[in-house]
Amino acid sequence: MTTNEALVLRQTDARGVVRLTLNRPNAFNSLSEDMLAALQAELDAIAKDESARVVVLAASGKAFCAGHDLKEMRAEPSLDYYQKLFAQCAQMMLTVQKLPVPVIARVHGIATAAGCQLVAMCDLAVASRDARFAVSGVNLGLFCSTPSVALSRNLPRKAAFEMLVTGAFISADEAQAKGLVNRVAEPDQLDAAVEALAASIVAKPRVALAMGKALFYRQLEKGIAAAYDDAGQTMACNMMDDSALEGVQAFIDKRPPRWGQPH
Repeated sequence: MTTNEALVLRQTDARGVVRLTLNRPNAFNSLSEDMLAALQAELDAIAKDESARVVVLAASGKAFCAGHDLKEMRAEPSLDYYQKLFAQCAQMMLTVQKLPVPVIARVHGIATAAGCQLVAMCDLAVASRDARFAVSGVNLGLFCSTPSVALSRNLPRKAAFEMLVTGAFISADEAQAKGLVNRVAEPDQLDAAVEALAASIVAKPRVALAMGKALFYRQLEKGIAAAYDDAGQTMACNMMDDSALEGVQAFIDKRPPRWGQPH
């Protein structure tokens, strides 16, 4: 498949690091219906691929993602169309969170509106120092309601609300300070910073990360007592896995764990 034919490019290395690249550079990788469908298809395939260990979500061209395709949205306005579009987008965003492997956003250029939402929905994010972020729909009279769900679960409330009501851009350093991204790298060091994070993840047992990621997001939506109940049960089940038993024994024996092949 040539670059021009694929809206999302996929590469997988021998470790199971899957790189998905948004590939509408001339449209700043905006999330058209076809782009959403292509990304959904790739995420669904990864969910079934037990050899996958981590996903890096990147983008081609000058920007990470400029949000929804406004020309497509404006072409045939109807309530039914918009409801279906935002439901399609929400499903894709939730699929990112439900994947059994961590997802790292590799961000350069701008990430605006649903593009900023996509960064927030990824488990981790590494940004180029020249990256900028905004939920700018309000500048067009459209409050970024769906991005607000992800943003308010990443940033402190007042920081998220300020972005939503002003539509103003924040820098990569500000995004890191507010909790939207984990790390900021110089443009020529962006891939190295992403690789360092990915390498740290693939060194850990897959089963522990899968159980842990699912629990992490479940417990956030619960009261504290229910969260502890769920977390305790998850830890007990995790402890019975061979990789955890080996890891604890290795600690006791003061040696590196011999995990062998990833679970």
